[in-house]
Amino acid sequence: LGGSFGDASRASDEAAEGVADPCLGHAPDQVVFYELTRKFVETEEDVPQEACDVLYYTLAVGHHTGVLDCFEPRLSVPVDVFYSLVDVLPEGELLVFNNTKVIRARIIMHKPSGARIEVFCLEPHDPADYERAFAVTGGCTWSCIVGNRKKWKEGYVEINFERGGCAEHLRAWIVEDHGRECVVRFEWTAPMTFGQLLEYLGRIPIPPYLNRESEEIDNTRYQTVYSKFEGSVAAPTAGLHFTPELIESMRGRGFGFEEVTLHVGAGTFLPVKDDDAARHPMHTEHFEVRRGTVARLLEKWGHITAVGTTSVRTLESLAALAWRIRTAGTPDAGRVVGQWELYDIPAEFSGREALQELSGYMEREGLDRPRRRS
Repeated sequence: LGGSFGDASRASDEAAEGVADPCLGHAPDQVVFYELTRKFVETEEDVPQEACDVLYYTLAVGHHTGVLDCFEPRLSVPVDVFYSLVDVLPEGELLVFNNTKVIRARIIMHKPSGARIEVFCLEPHDPADYERAFAVTGGCTWSCIVGNRKKWKEGYVEINFERGGCAEHLRAWIVEDHGRECVVRFEWTAPMTFGQLLEYLGRIPIPPYLNRESEEIDNTRYQTVYSKFEGSVAAPTAGLHFTPELIESMRGRGFGFEEVTLHVGAGTFLPVKDDDAARHPMHTEHFEVRRGTVARLLEKWGHITAVGTTSVRTLESLAALAWRIRTAGTPDAGRVVGQWELYDIPAEFSGREALQELSGYMEREGLDRPRRRS
């Protein structure tokens, strides 16, 4: 389901009078939730007349902006009611946020010949740990997607910049070629960590279907207010409509909050093109959950609301780790939770049992948090 707010730029006078939008079929002060009954259109030119200039939104207004070719309206609510939807949650509910932070993963570089090359950093390769990867100085390697790859067949690409009055440069070489993705070696002269370098030179990777370059405001607008740990190339969008004021208001009413970390990968932008979803290639995504969070989930079992699909996927993946512990004594089988692994877990293995199994293992091993890929 997606929601639409109408085209305010087109009908400010009509909005004041509550006149229905002729294209959307509802008043501008209404939020209408539509069910997508057919596929996304491929390009803006493919939009049929029936779709007009409708904007499609998830709950996180402003992220998944694109045009759909078919809507079926299912629910209409006033705007003020939409912003009060949290009121339907039972007081005392535990909300689980994904506290990942979007990094400026896009770096625009050039060959010595002048050819423009875009390097899109996906995940750290060496060092592979996110904290160490952002803290390293001088050099590191990352798995990347390379734009204009045909122009970069050998040698290095670079970006020259000034820092503290000194001329500096960042250079990159392809060290492994895996088709769509490459392992890229970065080396730089400035006394900066790689995290600082991305902040200084990189650009926020907004969704490609927005058909525009990133802007300075995206650096704050495209982050949740509770983002903490760098690593994502896309925001966990269901949380973008939470404000500090809303969170504090909910806290005062008895709601609880816990956080997990899942770094959203570039696969979130990859459309499913195969008729068989099982053949759709999936990127791995790193996640972490602290032992204290596992204990709180057990304490609040039956009263948990995961905010967004990345939080849901993280909590689901805990069940896979727990089942490995139950059957093999360890969760480390390949350290990756397979795409369909959850479906192999017996139905009688409950979520509460999974959390108890995982909590016991973490306590025995003295672990504060399991780090895995899903």
